[in-house]
Amino acid sequence: MQKNITIAPSIMCADLCNLEKSVREIEEAGLDTLHIDIIDGAFSPSMPLGINTIEQLRQITDMKFDVHIMANTNEFFIQEMLRIGVEQITFHIETSFHTDRYVNLIKKHNTRVGIALNPATPLSVLDYVLPQCDTVLLMLINPGFATDKGEKQVTYAAKKVEDLSKMIQSQGLDTKIEVDGRVSLDTISTLVRAGADILVAGSTSLFERSNRLKDNKIFMESLIAEGLNEEATING
Repeated sequence: MQKNITIAPSIMCADLCNLEKSVREIEEAGLDTLHIDIIDGAFSPSMPLGINTIEQLRQITDMKFDVHIMANTNEFFIQEMLRIGVEQITFHIETSFHTDRYVNLIKKHNTRVGIALNPATPLSVLDYVLPQCDTVLLMLINPGFATDKGEKQVTYAAKKVEDLSKMIQSQGLDTKIEVDGRVSLDTISTLVRAGADILVAGSTSLFERSNRLKDNKIFMESLIAEGLNEEATING
């Protein structure tokens, strides 16, 4: 049975002056997951959305909130997202002194838990916590620098996804692989073939401005199907 791939639109790539309109457009395209970045301005030089904005978004939509925390103080933001009520909280292992505590805190609220890795962070940091993760998010560019249009996806992106996929399979886990950073129309099929389950869609795919969002979604789905067919052929 072919697996389902989730397209998670990155709300920071939408029209931030017209957030409700953007959310409605995403809903109308038939997408049910919203990727929300929380950046504290210290972990990375960007602060696209505040906590109050996310709280207001929660009041206008039933979409699943996939929250990615990029901060030096994880517990504060985890507690705030639990209070608001989101479906998944992902935090960075690089800024976590008490990784296991954060995992348990999130799970205690029946919320999915994800751990994020910067591009050069080795997969070996997951040795003990992988079985507790619902999702592992792999950053494929340096987080928070998406406005640097010249920054390309790391050259080892597909290999890292593939290596993580093998690690998950070898342990018989159902952990999802989420990819974030220049998940573009040029790279989607390759990332899906390597084992990606959740695609964070931004300015180089779903919000690519030369086409309507609905048309970009259809194109993305064709690229996903291509990647899944190639994966099936390789594993076949």
